Amino acid sequence: MIGLLPALLPALGALLAPLPAARARAVALLGLVAAADAALALALAFGSPPDVAVSLGGGWFTLDATSRLFLLVIDLVFLGVAAYLWTRVRDTPGFREGIERLVALALAFMAAATLAILSAHLVAAWALLEVTTLVAVPMIQHRGSAARLRASWTYFLFSTIGLALAALGLACIARGLEEGGAAPGLFLDALAGVARRPPGTWARLGIALVLLGYGTKLGLAPMYTWLPETYHAGPPAVTVLLAAVQFNVALVALLRVLQVFGPAGQGIAGPVLVTLGLATMAASALGIVVTRNYTRLIAHAALTHGGVIAIGLGVGPAAAYGVVLYAVSNAFIKSILFLTAGKIEAHYGTEDVREVSGLLQDMPYSGLFFTVGTFALLGLPPFGSFLGELVIMSGLFATARYAVFAAFGAVLTVTFVATGRAVFPMIWGEPRRRVDWASQPLPALLPKLFFLACLVAMGIYLPAPVSELFRRVAASVGGG
Repeated sequence: MIGLLPALLPALGALLAPLPAARARAVALLGLVAAADAALALALAFGSPPDVAVSLGGGWFTLDATSRLFLLVIDLVFLGVAAYLWTRVRDTPGFREGIERLVALALAFMAAATLAILSAHLVAAWALLEVTTLVAVPMIQHRGSAARLRASWTYFLFSTIGLALAALGLACIARGLEEGGAAPGLFLDALAGVARRPPGTWARLGIALVLLGYGTKLGLAPMYTWLPETYHAGPPAVTVLLAAVQFNVALVALLRVLQVFGPAGQGIAGPVLVTLGLATMAASALGIVVTRNYTRLIAHAALTHGGVIAIGLGVGPAAAYGVVLYAVSNAFIKSILFLTAGKIEAHYGTEDVREVSGLLQDMPYSGLFFTVGTFALLGLPPFGSFLGELVIMSGLFATARYAVFAAFGAVLTVTFVATGRAVFPMIWGEPRRRVDWASQPLPALLPKLFFLACLVAMGIYLPAPVSELFRRVAASVGGG
């Protein structure tokens, strides 16, 4: 039962938050649940050997290396979101309006996201991902403007199409298994031995559709246009839940399919993922070049992260460890940058890069986080994103994908130059106007400081238990 507590606690909180007695303390309730979930996730991640898989809920859920790692990631991100909301309510009394509704929705979102990551059934994981989508729509509309309303329905439309493709893909996979003489259902343990034989036509079609469907939720080309608009228009806390929590839920759902088919499915998934990844990175670079909005710039950079992960998954075993490292780093980077961008926008009243200058002088804390987050975003050492990119590029070279290697490097160079051109004047330029900045309490800073510490540790040295957990997840998708 303890393995399901990280889902049960936010579900209970979601029921309590709208009650009259709890409304005034909704943000405190959110922080309490987030802290408890983070502590539980730490205990579950390292309380037993990573190679031990525990069945939960009558076999519908599993606690293996993959679910342990990504449960820990999303719960740490959730703690950062709770700290951000607490600070905003503290500093901006007008922000309290309707906050209990946002808190209830965020808790319901986390309950569904947690169950999706723990799910041991492919269709159940798909259904729970759909639940997070339905809950996210009203969150995006929180205290909504016309832009937020439009973004929420764009997000819903693309998500619906993507998840419909994924559902069709899972149906094709099930059909292929039946044609092969076995009908084990779509539980992971039942599929472990059945699906590793060479996939037939139905299974091949199913894998391709699943890649396209879940790729939509990851912001991969061709259906990526919802992502910059939604991440830009949504409230910062909601954007982080989409970019660092729901992204990883969709990634885990995709990893489960790749884990099931193993090397047998790599011949189908590899070329598709590499193609989608390169196309996404190219679209992201173009968006970064033309935008003059720092929140939208970070959103376009999130496309690059999805593209890099897709390419790494497409390369296969040679890049699997880099993919895991990069995916975890990506969650922390986006959390730092989107939450900091929300503070900057609240401070200056603008998202135009040309109207913000001298961040390190005007807003020392936020300026520091934005600076270091940008360095990590660009994949500079000593952060985990640098090491992850290095391992993925090494995998491209080791598998003789020289053309992909060259294109990968060229697009990253364009991204680096365009991002630096827009962001560096914001950080080090001369302040155009002096704006008094309020001190930030230590509890609001601790999650971001912890994220930064994790990013540095992933680039320099990981403690043995953490490294072993990463290696187990990499091995599960063919990383040896």
